[in-house]
Order: sequence, then structure tokens, then C-alpha cells
Amino acid sequence: MKGTFRSLRGFNYRTWAAGAIVSNVGTWMQRTAQDWLVLTQLTHNNATAVGVVMALQFAPQVLLLPLTGFAADHLDRRKLLFTTQATLGALALGLGLLTLWGHVRLWHVDVFAFLLGCVTAFDAPARQTFVAELVGEEDLSNAVALNSTSFHAARMLGPAIAGVLISWVGSGWMFVINAASFGAVLCSLSLLRANELHVRDRAPGTRGGLLEGFVYVWRRPDLKAVLIMFFLIGTFGLNFPIFISTMAVSVFGQGASGYGLLTSIMAFGSVTGALLSARRAQPRIGLLVIGAAVFGAGLMLAAVMPAFALFGVMLVVIGVSAQTFTTTANSLVQLSTAPSMRGRVLAILLAIALGGTPLGAPVVGWVADTFGPRQALCVGAAAGFVAALVGLRYRAKAATSSPG
Repeated sequence: MKGTFRSLRGFNYRTWAAGAIVSNVGTWMQRTAQDWLVLTQLTHNNATAVGVVMALQFAPQVLLLPLTGFAADHLDRRKLLFTTQATLGALALGLGLLTLWGHVRLWHVDVFAFLLGCVTAFDAPARQTFVAELVGEEDLSNAVALNSTSFHAARMLGPAIAGVLISWVGSGWMFVINAASFGAVLCSLSLLRANELHVRDRAPGTRGGLLEGFVYVWRRPDLKAVLIMFFLIGTFGLNFPIFISTMAVSVFGQGASGYGLLTSIMAFGSVTGALLSARRAQPRIGLLVIGAAVFGAGLMLAAVMPAFALFGVMLVVIGVSAQTFTTTANSLVQLSTAPSMRGRVLAILLAIALGGTPLGAPVVGWVADTFGPRQALCVGAAAGFVAALVGLRYRAKAATSSPG
């Protein structure tokens, strides 16, 4: 296990990881409360409304792409993260107070989701590339995987805690708790040892910076294949708030605690997938293909599960495969991209992965409302299978074009 957690040997990464796990738990508590608030309190089990909130939260990943990648490559990432994390905490507090005071309406959630998405659009690529400043290149893949482990370990704890607390004190306190949790990240950022950061030279500030990122990707068939696969799965497959909430409420007749339990069960699979990824020395495109195919198969089987417990078992498989896919893709992109281009390419990756949600989430929500939650799961399954085919096609072309 020593190799699995090797990035934790460094003081800066340990400090960052400690703050991140606290904040991640709060984030998942808020996500669970937000979906539950929209689905059961502000609407009558309307999955389309959940999809619209998701779309508004992830649309800024695309809308702000010309700025977010540039910021991650050209600005001081530590100072940028101070700003974004503090702003995210303030927005969570605002939504929490509206909810606690009984004034929250669906349009309020829509507005806050969009504002959160705008800040997250700057935060995500900066946070992803900041990992490279906390560890050396030799530990970067491991650090990316451990970041995912932290995120999904929190995904186990956060929804389970939220599911219980929502039943006791309501959704509003989840937002307030999340606001407080950002203090842990701000504290960890302030404690980092600046002289031990692996700071690379900033990219030169050119007006064509984003265009250079697209040109760089276009000339790299491997990156294009990864991004297309991520678009398919991110757009139609990673809509778990819709999949799990509608199956929990409409199919299995569960309350908030049942929804939180299912989300935590899938997070257990995600943690397992992240830890397995942390043990691997180098990410490979073949593993992406396997992850996409198993993801599709897991969603297809989950769609036909007749019982709550069996559906939960399939969520473990989905969690392992989804995390294997996303962590491998993230590591592949970071390790195969020039450091001066890393922020822009990661911003494109995140925009494609998360920015596809405004397209996919309303569609998946409409399918769940019109045809049923099981049919919505089949949409995600199809995306996984098509993504696997894209990866296989790239591997076949790369094999035929290689010498010998």
C-alpha cells in the first residue's frame, strides 16, 4: 500500500489533501440536498427540473472556456484558488440562508447553480493543474488518483450524512455546513510551504492562447480520442443525480435516507476505482476502453435490476468503472501534455466532460419523466458502449500507423 499513497510523503500534498477531504464532504452534502430539494420540495418529482439545474451548473464550463484555461495557465494558481474557494463558500451560505428562512424558490436554485458553475469553471482547471505544483512529475498520476479517492470518499460520507440530516433538520443546513467546509481548504492553502512548490514557468500571455490549446489537441489523435470518449460519457452517462434520485423515488419508493445510501454505495465503487488507479504506474488508453465498456454494461444491468439491494450492487460496478475511466483520462491528458499547455488542455477536457451536461442532463431528465428512470439508464449505457468503440477505433488506427 506504500506505493498507493506515495504522494502523501510530501508536506504540501498532505496539507492540501486534509483540507480537500473536509470540503469535499461538504460539497457532496450540498449536492445531495440540492437535488432532493428540487425533486421533492420545489417540484413534484420532476426529473427534468433536476436536469435543468445540472445544466445551469455545468454550462459555464463551456461558456467561460476562453477565460478559464487561460487563467489556469497564466495566473498564480494558489491565489486563484483562494478567490474561487472563498466565493464558492459565500454562494453556498447564501442559498442556505434562503432555504432556512423559507424563501427559496426553484428559480433561486437555478440562479445559484449557474453562479456556482461560473466560479467552478475557474476553480476546476486551476485545482487540477495545481496538483502538479504539489508533487513532482513522477508522482503526478498517483496524486491525481488520490485526489479522486478523496473526492469519492467524501461522496460516500457526504450523501449518507446529508440523507440523515435532511430528514432531521432540512436541506438548508446542508448548504450552511458546506459553506463552513470551505474554510478547511482556505486554511490548507495558507499553510502550504511556498519554497517546496514545483512551480513551472507561466505560459506567455498571447491573445490566441485558447486557440493554441485547440490546435494542440487537434494535432494529437490520442488527445482527440480521449476527449471524444469523455464527451460521450460526460454528456449522457455521468448524470447520476438524475439516475439515482429517480430510481430511488419513482421505482423503489425510497426517501432522502435511501437516496443518500444509494449515492454513498456508488461512491464506494468510485473510491475503489480511484485506489486501483493510484496503484498503476502509468495510465493507458486500453484501460479507458475497458472502463467505458464496463460502465455501459453496468448501467444496462442496473436498468433491469428488480430490487433496491441489487440496484445498489450494480452501482458499485458503475462507480468503479466510471472512476477508472475519469481518473485514467485525467492522468493521460496531464502526463502527455506539455506543462505550458496543461491548463488550457485540462480546461478543454473539463468543458467537454462537464459542459456536455447542459446538453445531456435535460435529455436524460426528459427520458426519465416520459419513459421512466430505467430507460434513462439505458441512454447512459449506450454512451459508454459508443465511447468504448471510439477508443477501439483509435487503438486500431494507431497500431496500423506504427512502424513495423
